[in-house]
Order: sequence, then structure tokens, then C-alpha cells
Amino acid sequence: MIKPVLILGNDDLYQKSLPVGSTEDITNIAADLQDTLAACRTQNIMALTAPQIGIKKRIIYMHIDEPIIFINPQLVFPMPMLQEVWTKSQSMPGLSVKVRRYEQCNVHFMDINGQKQIFYLQGELASLMQQKYDYLEGILATMRTIDSRSFKLIQS
Repeated sequence: MIKPVLILGNDDLYQKSLPVGSTEDITNIAADLQDTLAACRTQNIMALTAPQIGIKKRIIYMHIDEPIIFINPQLVFPMPMLQEVWTKSQSMPGLSVKVRRYEQCNVHFMDINGQKQIFYLQGELASLMQQKYDYLEGILATMRTIDSRSFKLIQS
């Protein structure tokens, strides 16, 4: 089911999400994330988190070449190199902010089948994963801006 995406300023976005329990069924959450992201794909949105649709669980749904669900992800940064990137989000319509993100990250997570996985990401995908991970922590990109000139309005 397509869910409304919470928008910047909604207090629920600033709360830390809870881990998914090992016996917890997330089938409905995954379906809702898939449907909602599909509805957003015309805006080049490639990932969505459970907190963005009002569910305080540590789940990231990403669709690049194929869909993948990251359950209880943990990030590891193998290199200390940072990059400056402009980032936008479905939860910040019309706004792009400049932040610093690690150039590479390793994502340790459980997949939808309960199997442990590790993905190695770099560049734009590493930046996207860090942004989505921040939502799980209750952190929005506006809280990570480089300076007061790191905001720009964009047309949808």
C-alpha cells in the first residue's frame, strides 16, 4: 500500500528507530516501502526508510538495479576520506543540502530471508546509504549541513 512520506519538520522523523526482532514479520512493511518507493520513482528516488513512512523500525528499502531490503543495517567506514555532496530526499521536497559523507562504506545487515549480508558501497551509493541510515538514527540531512550556505531550493 502506498503510504504518505513524512516531511521535514514532522517530529517522528527525529526519533531513533527500533531494531527489527529476529522473529518479527516485516512482509507488510517491505510491501508498503516497495509500493511507496514505486510511486516516487518518477522523481528519481532510489531508496526509502521505514521511518519515512511512519514506521519506527530499522529498515531501508533500496531499488537500484533490483530491490533490496536492509534490515538492522550497520555501517563501517574503511577509509576516512570524505566527499561533499548535494543531497535531496522525498522527506525534504524542494530542498537540497550540501553535506560531507564518507566516500566508501560497508553495510552489514540481514536480508529479507534472515541471512547476514555485507555490501561494499562507494561514491553516490555510499552517500545515499549514509543518508538513509541517518533516518534510522533520527538525523536529517539538514542537521549535517556544512555551513549556512549549504541549502538550495530545487524544482520537483
